[in-house]
Amino acid sequence: MDMKEYGYIRVSSIDQNGDRQLRAMEELKIPSEQIFIDKQSGKDFNRPSYKALLRKLEEGDLLYIKSIDRLGRNYIEIQDQWRIITKERKIDIAVIDMPLLDTRRHKDLLGTFISDIVLQILSYVSQSERENIRTRQREGITAAKARGVRFGRPVKTPPENFKVLVKQWERGDLTFEQVIEQTGLKEATFYRRLRESRILKKKK
Repeated sequence: MDMKEYGYIRVSSIDQNGDRQLRAMEELKIPSEQIFIDKQSGKDFNRPSYKALLRKLEEGDLLYIKSIDRLGRNYIEIQDQWRIITKERKIDIAVIDMPLLDTRRHKDLLGTFISDIVLQILSYVSQSERENIRTRQREGITAAKARGVRFGRPVKTPPENFKVLVKQWERGDLTFEQVIEQTGLKEATFYRRLRESRILKKKK
């Protein structure tokens, strides 16, 4: 059976660019149909292209990844997947940015021991980076909220003549559909603003 070479690329979101990883794969002359790309978080391996790649890989094949964090960012799962691919399915992996993590070159006991240590260190660093990113994001959101920055959909405010339109609706001069159209609010938002308006009126 002929050995086939595959490439796996992952970026964390649709906004990120995988060109650097793709160029590395092209320099290795990996056919485009054998390059699998996910635009998804590395928190786990529940990724469509990764799963499709696993279905294609066969014993004796070679899988290239640019760096270990492109494989994933979960310490335990990275090592589990590495073991499944290399030990159980007997497929070689070469990490382009880390020559020590090339299972073609380290078949003896010492080589396996060294590559296992490197894998554990890089897996740890990968997950730590992910956790640090999440911490910075939470801190940034907290700081932004403290400054009055609002997240989520912008709040839809009622028009200046909201009270007038409500009175016309209550008198029967406007249908509900007409008052909704003229206020520009959705039904749920209209009732919410109506309740808020009545509560403020009672407080006065």
